[in-house]
Amino acid sequence: MEDTIVAISTSQGIGAISIIRLSGKESIEIVNKIVKNKNLNKLNSHTINYNHVVNNDEIIDEVLISIMKAPRSFTTEDVVEINCHGGIATTNKILELLLLNGCRLAEPGEFTKRAFLNGRIDLLEAESVMDIINSKTENSLKLAINQLNGSTSNLIRNLRQDLLEILANIAVNIDYPEYEDIEEVTNQKLGKEIIKIKQKINQILNDSKNSKIIKEGIDVAIIGKPNVGKSSLLNKLLDEDKAIVTDIAGTTRDIVEGKINLNGFILNIIDTAGIRKTTDKVEQIGVDKSKNLIDRADLILFLLDNNTLLNNEEKELLETIQNKKHIIIVNKTDLETKIDLKDENYIRMSTINNIGIKELKERIIKLFELDKIEQSDMTYLTNARSITLLKQVKEKIEEIENSINMNIPISIIEIDLRNVWEILGKIIGEHYEDELIDQLFTQFCLGK
Repeated sequence: MEDTIVAISTSQGIGAISIIRLSGKESIEIVNKIVKNKNLNKLNSHTINYNHVVNNDEIIDEVLISIMKAPRSFTTEDVVEINCHGGIATTNKILELLLLNGCRLAEPGEFTKRAFLNGRIDLLEAESVMDIINSKTENSLKLAINQLNGSTSNLIRNLRQDLLEILANIAVNIDYPEYEDIEEVTNQKLGKEIIKIKQKINQILNDSKNSKIIKEGIDVAIIGKPNVGKSSLLNKLLDEDKAIVTDIAGTTRDIVEGKINLNGFILNIIDTAGIRKTTDKVEQIGVDKSKNLIDRADLILFLLDNNTLLNNEEKELLETIQNKKHIIIVNKTDLETKIDLKDENYIRMSTINNIGIKELKERIIKLFELDKIEQSDMTYLTNARSITLLKQVKEKIEEIENSINMNIPISIIEIDLRNVWEILGKIIGEHYEDELIDQLFTQFCLGK
């Protein structure tokens, strides 16, 4: 990290301003080479200064320059940000001048990577930066900010501290058995401590199940036979005519998707092809896709026709979805009731008359306890990497429990405890592999 990096930190295209960011020990000196008033070294840190970018005495742009001297910056290095007018040509010209005068174009995520490697943030906090950029709702933003400010990292650090205290007590018992005033670590006492740690891990994992809902939303599949009103329901929920609605069965042949914001949570709604036996090859492909979505969806909205009896396909689907979160909707309640449905826990709906839409939304909120999630502190693990590692920790803890119950010597159990401590360190980046770090930060944009 001896070289100085540069990248455009704002979105490419036409805008009011563009920001070009530099980081490295030569940042201030390099910018000094391309400005009219060459006094940047004398300026105080964390100041914004008026200047002109020039090339051989030709003024390129009128700019504001922010100076952030090490270690009080995001990367802990000297950081300079040039705020110029947002034209593509102007921005690229300034970037070109900086590259010619000693900068290197930053790799994706390299600014955040340097912040991590320099100890400014841990790995969970680094990952939260991308989550903030990608936040689509207020709740997902809150989740990311909580992780950025270290709340989530503290959960892991506290677990590591608990383990460290246990390891220290074991080490004293093994190395200094002659001391009478130290507390003996027995399998029974160790077992009680391990139970406490296991409970904390289970709590974190259970809470973190909500992070997927907050970050990515709830995948909702609308299923049912052709012409039951699936596309009409999708259009009502989206408040737009996204799906084609006709009286002809089998109109929807492929997947139609849309998103709505429900109390700060995203619903990824999918209108599937009507499920029925068909000789039409194109329609059959749509039917097969619909059946596959049933397994993948977080919630199934099963539409039935109030005006017709249940057919065999519908009866089979009712059995299929019993073990998944689902809501049964009886549509076309403006028509005569002919349906022979035994289950009374359904929503009566008429998409034509806007009946049942409000009740459906309320049912979804209750089913996923979205009101409780919104009121929580949202201190959860938010990505697959950290959750997978914590699940590994849980498995190791359970193995340790078994070892304790089998009266395995504590000196041997200590090895497994140390392994658990190291895995927890991987979550926050105390222990990491270079390949993992490189792969993680390539997901970032250049200017971050």
